[in-house]
Amino acid sequence: MDQRILSSIIPYPKVRSLMLEILTMATATLTSKGQITIPVQVRSALGLETGDRVEFVEMEEGRFSIIAASKTVQDLKGLIRKPAEAVSIDDMNRAIAARGAKAG
Repeated sequence: MDQRILSSIIPYPKVRSLMLEILTMATATLTSKGQITIPVQVRSALGLETGDRVEFVEMEEGRFSIIAASKTVQDLKGLIRKPAEAVSIDDMNRAIAARGAKAG
């Protein structure tokens, strides 16, 4: 959970620190080769086995979800939130073009 949001909800630092510990499901360390070991509880929750592939999906800037690549489209239902208001095709095209230009 974002520290700023948690600070506004829970003003007491010790309680906030405890909440962050509870909300943190698992951590992993990045090696010099850019590799991580996915923690056991995450592998179990995703049903991952040796040799399975995972996908990292950017949910918003700086936040990713890890998904077992073996999941079906139906398993992914609800992963992407519906926008609060409808977006026109022109707006989508502009956003795609801007993102493409940013990527190089």
